[in-house]
Amino acid sequence: MRQAQSLHFSTHDGVELHYRYWPAIRSEHQPRRAVVMFHRGHEHGGRLAHLADELDMSGYDFFAWDARGHGQSPGARGDSPSFATSVRDVQTFIEHIQTRHGIAEDNTVVLAQSVGAVLIATWAHDYAPKVRCLVLASPAFKVKLYVPFARPGLQLMKAARGNFFVNSYVKPRLLTHDPERVASYVADPLISRPISVTMLLGLYEAADRVVADAQAIQLPTQLLVSGADLVVERAPQEQFFERLGSARKELHLLPGFFHDTLGERDRGHVLPRIKRFVEHCFDAPLAAPSLLDADQSGASCAEAESLAAKLPRNSPRDLYWRATRAGLRLGKGMADGVKLGFDTGFDSGSTLDYVYRNQATGKGKLGQMIDRNYLDAIGWRGIRQRKLHVEELLREAIRRLREQGRTVDIVDIAAGHGRYILEALQELEQLPDSILLRDYSELNVQQGTALIAEKGLGDIARFVQGDAFDRQSLATLEPRPSLAVVSGLYELFASNQMVSTSLAGLADAVETGGYLVYTGQPWHPQLEMIARALTSHRGGQAWVMRRRSQAEMDQLVAAAGFRKITQRIDEWGIFSVSLAQRVE
Repeated sequence: MRQAQSLHFSTHDGVELHYRYWPAIRSEHQPRRAVVMFHRGHEHGGRLAHLADELDMSGYDFFAWDARGHGQSPGARGDSPSFATSVRDVQTFIEHIQTRHGIAEDNTVVLAQSVGAVLIATWAHDYAPKVRCLVLASPAFKVKLYVPFARPGLQLMKAARGNFFVNSYVKPRLLTHDPERVASYVADPLISRPISVTMLLGLYEAADRVVADAQAIQLPTQLLVSGADLVVERAPQEQFFERLGSARKELHLLPGFFHDTLGERDRGHVLPRIKRFVEHCFDAPLAAPSLLDADQSGASCAEAESLAAKLPRNSPRDLYWRATRAGLRLGKGMADGVKLGFDTGFDSGSTLDYVYRNQATGKGKLGQMIDRNYLDAIGWRGIRQRKLHVEELLREAIRRLREQGRTVDIVDIAAGHGRYILEALQELEQLPDSILLRDYSELNVQQGTALIAEKGLGDIARFVQGDAFDRQSLATLEPRPSLAVVSGLYELFASNQMVSTSLAGLADAVETGGYLVYTGQPWHPQLEMIARALTSHRGGQAWVMRRRSQAEMDQLVAAAGFRKITQRIDEWGIFSVSLAQRVE
């Protein structure tokens, strides 16, 4: 029996989370490999301790965390600031294992159950990690609440009361047929019945998104489905598997198994399947499918082409979107933000600057109310969070450059009005050595130049007109940038060739060791509304966007010669911001 060590790691917001560590029993020359385990809701990592021995994988280090609000980790029981916060905790934990224990990401296996499995599926979708494989047991993509209209009811109650807690209805005997597991569950003082509505609703929302877009997950995945699960629905699990983009994937339906799949009485015939799958993944070369031509074939290409196609005249959907466009044109006469979108394009730098300022204006109180509703659309909320993340990673890159004793010469190749750059830098104790802002739009150059003067940064900053897809003009930038920024640009263009050309120009310009801040859009819940009702800055054409998965965006950046270091993403999974470093 391996003995667990009790350790802690610090999350991005400074919370110390507890985890258990079972060192491997290995020969001196074996490579370091890890199995990282994530528990189900209400439980803690100790409930997975038996697997460290039962899986019979002595050459692997085993880890199991206690999520926020669970086990020996701090926080109100069953709670977290958001589901996305816990997903980011997963990323921090994997990074901690790399730095503290020296185990490479591609030598890591992730094994997760129930709520933990949804956390991992969301993490795999949003962060595009390069772990060896995933094993997901009874993922809680849809909890059986049994009460009619329970989910909308909880949403209404949360809107009225704020966050509150509900207790699990599940009896231990409904989780497993193993009497010892049932008895230990009843006696375990670290198990807690409450779960916050914030986490429960966040679980549902993340699960809906990940199941719908499972094609973006291309890691080798084994899915274990309990055949007699009384806690979660089977249909979303099967939909997830069918849509999963992995070339190597397995689904095992386990007849008679209750929800605690990895703790069931008859798990003896399941655990060898996990071991066999994991070892096969290590025996085969780790080669992720190339996504560099995903603009020419695949799910996102087909999705964008479908959105660009005209609807049958007078069909129900055509009538719906014609009415939506008519409503927006009516709002144009009342709300300043809507008018600006029609005048300059809803994807223009002027519109983005208006969204960043987030001050509703219009004709009278009605116009302001319409404008406030417009500014509060989930896409614009995501844009504002993206701005904060860009600013955060800008400051992080500048900190790294200062520590290295290098000059801080910044270029933004499609800056819009440049607000996010200029406002981020004003908070620094030491300003950059130079700031070069570029944009293709002459109007944006004029507005951005005025903003530079308003911020009092004319001594170090200038704004010029330039093409972000002209490799030669990027390659010859002066001064040569040590920090390049491209925010909100590539999302507007479907072509990977254009993006690759732009990134190649930045790679030519940025010295080895310099940094790149780049954004992505792996998901958007309003793609059809944008395509059918909004217009772009390009001659009033329909604003049709092709989503790029995080894996696709990261591959494009890597192909240009940059190594991704860290990433941020909003709580809805819409916009990501990443920091990469120029490598040889």
